[in-house]
Amino acid sequence: MTSAAPTAPAASPVRTAAPAMAATVCAMVSVQTGASLAVPLFDRVSPAGTAWLRLSCAAVLLLVWTRPRIRRLPRSGLGAAAALGCASAVMTLCSFQAIDRLPLGTVSAVEFTGPLLVAVAGSRRRADLVWPLLALAGVLLLTRPWEASADLLGIGYALGAAAGLGGYIVLTQRVGDRLPGLQGIALSTAVAALCLGVVAGGGAKADWWSPRVLAVSALAAVLLPIAPHMLELFALRRLTAAAVGTLMSLEPAVATGIGFLVLAQTPDAGQLAGVVLVCVAGTAACRSGTRSGTPHGAG
Repeated sequence: MTSAAPTAPAASPVRTAAPAMAATVCAMVSVQTGASLAVPLFDRVSPAGTAWLRLSCAAVLLLVWTRPRIRRLPRSGLGAAAALGCASAVMTLCSFQAIDRLPLGTVSAVEFTGPLLVAVAGSRRRADLVWPLLALAGVLLLTRPWEASADLLGIGYALGAAAGLGGYIVLTQRVGDRLPGLQGIALSTAVAALCLGVVAGGGAKADWWSPRVLAVSALAAVLLPIAPHMLELFALRRLTAAAVGTLMSLEPAVATGIGFLVLAQTPDAGQLAGVVLVCVAGTAACRSGTRSGTPHGAG
């Protein structure tokens, strides 16, 4: 009587989720670094112009790279890509307008309310609600909104960016499931550039077309949005939108770290405690956030 061949041990949830978690963290670093590089361009081409130039450069690069065959793609996927483009336009425009008025860490913390709502809406167990709440406590420790003088217009833009970011998370996962490779991201970025062109085109300045501005915009487009789009699409094909939404609570912590390294903004003990809380919440959410099966668009 022969014994059955031993079966390979199942991978732990943490090991399965680790690559997607790492991709999400790298995407956040890229977003915050790219956002910090956008600030010097605001005086020359305005926040709206900076957003449009970046998305336009990114759209051209992605379309040349992926060469999407629109006629062969499903209509449902094209509709999702168009919706993602609209959400990306709102997110980018509102985020740059808010960064022009508020500190980077504050904007990032307010924007986190979008992923937080995604995490809460995607939860199926009451216990899962603990992690978004823990992350929210960390964000409050990081930003202490009750101590800052309120800029209502800036906060309004940040909340608009939060709404766009929440829709972006859900729609990126939908596009990744329905369209192969990066074709959906390329098409959605082109839609976002067209949407922002309508808003920003009326305020065009001569500086928009200077070689230096165009070169900086093209290089910065790799950091924001090309690299984050690719990394987040990779993560959203392997984790639930709820898990990614909660993991993105690390973004205020990332912004705080970049502020320390680039702007010499030293966090105090309370803010460091907030960093620990959001790290714990994000990791715990990903333990139960891996998706079963691989979507057909993951190739």
